[in-house]
Amino acid sequence: MTFAKIVATGGYLPKKILTNRDLESMVDTTDEWIVERTGIHQRHIISDDETTSSMALAASQQALKNADLNATDLDLIIVATITPDKVMPCAACVLQNQLGARQVMAFDLGAACAGFVYALATAQQFIETGRYRTVLVVGAEAMSTILDWNDRSTCVLFGDGAGAAILTASDKPGIRNCHLYADGGLGNVLTVNSCLPGYHDSSKNPYVEMAGREVFKFAVNSLGDLAKETLNVAGLQPSDIDWLIPHQANIRIIQAVAKKINCPLDKVIITVDHHGNTSSASIPLALHEGISSGKVKPGQNLLLEAFGGGIAWGSALITL
Repeated sequence: MTFAKIVATGGYLPKKILTNRDLESMVDTTDEWIVERTGIHQRHIISDDETTSSMALAASQQALKNADLNATDLDLIIVATITPDKVMPCAACVLQNQLGARQVMAFDLGAACAGFVYALATAQQFIETGRYRTVLVVGAEAMSTILDWNDRSTCVLFGDGAGAAILTASDKPGIRNCHLYADGGLGNVLTVNSCLPGYHDSSKNPYVEMAGREVFKFAVNSLGDLAKETLNVAGLQPSDIDWLIPHQANIRIIQAVAKKINCPLDKVIITVDHHGNTSSASIPLALHEGISSGKVKPGQNLLLEAFGGGIAWGSALITL
């Protein structure tokens, strides 16, 4: 049987750091309030000469180097993002050109913060069916471009960045199972009402809007249940998981989900304190940091979980 296995990762964070103290001079908030409610101390913000695609390029180049592969070895490129540089060409095609990859299939996938998990599951299908052998999956977001910097309820939460993973065909288990869900009926709790130019509605806020309490409640309940489902399908117990790598949205959500599945916090990769919420880049950046730090090691079992606008949510159980 052919499995899809992650063989290398890469990451990129802009050099500009925006701290909570910086935000105190921009909106009516405090460092103490932000840390208590979210666990965030700082986030990275792109400069004028950076874009989603340029961040994706840097993360991808690092992942390829770590995998000892060239861009010409790739069979497929998937970029998970809700903040592409432009409507078209898509970020994946821009990335393909910048990498100098062959004329392989390249496309964007939009599932907001759940985008990377959705993209992993998609790559898994192409590899396990034998269609492709080497796939680049990227989560990249310039969230700062869709924030209202006068809205203290949202601008303190998000940051920019990109994470990448190289998946290859293997005879050893890698991605063991993925579970993906969506509920469009809850779409109004987390929105960005931007429209194409010909459909622009000036009465709508074009920036991120979020019903915080509703999102918090849904995230904790859905991710807790999803973790149990994912483990049950694999015949595993929470104790069999070496690392929980959740979407880095809010430390209180992370703590609540870990508690629901009896996962101690010392087995959770946490980056929200210094990255903020980087949407689809959140999980790959956390995964890359875990591997780069030496915490996450080959052969370990990882549970990835995310939720985002849509509402979309999903999990991936991985043996690294």
